[in-house]
Amino acid sequence: MQTLFKTLFVSAIFALGLGMGAVLAAEANPAIGTWQLNVAKSTFSPGPALKSQTRTYADTPQGIALTVTTTAADGKQSTTNLTFKSDGKPYPATGSPDFDTVAVTRVNTHTVHSKQMLAGKTVGTGVRRVSKDGKTLTFAQKGTHADGTKYHDVLVYDRQ
Repeated sequence: MQTLFKTLFVSAIFALGLGMGAVLAAEANPAIGTWQLNVAKSTFSPGPALKSQTRTYADTPQGIALTVTTTAADGKQSTTNLTFKSDGKPYPATGSPDFDTVAVTRVNTHTVHSKQMLAGKTVGTGVRRVSKDGKTLTFAQKGTHADGTKYHDVLVYDRQ
């Protein structure tokens, strides 16, 4: 009888541990990691298409650190950096002429909405989704570049 209670106790502890692991996994940010732009699957309006772009998301004590390294159609390279929390508050961004702050709001585990601002004015919005299998990240964005050009792009990335 004592062996039966020990077995039940150990089974209960094991099940509780699995349950906690599932909760922690559900809360993990599936965007964390490095993503490479799949230019062939992406759309750029009005264009031209980017030559390449890499997005790297890292979990830090200050929030999610995002580094975006881009090679434009003309070959010019740029790097944008941002550390943010998904709380809807604006956080400073560096390296982009189009925006100087970004506010991110979490919709669910796989989806966030973002708002890009320049000098306090909203100049763009975006929706970032990570596929359920965690292999594809899609970032649909629209807005106005610093030069006044309007854009509506759907960028598709593959996990590296």
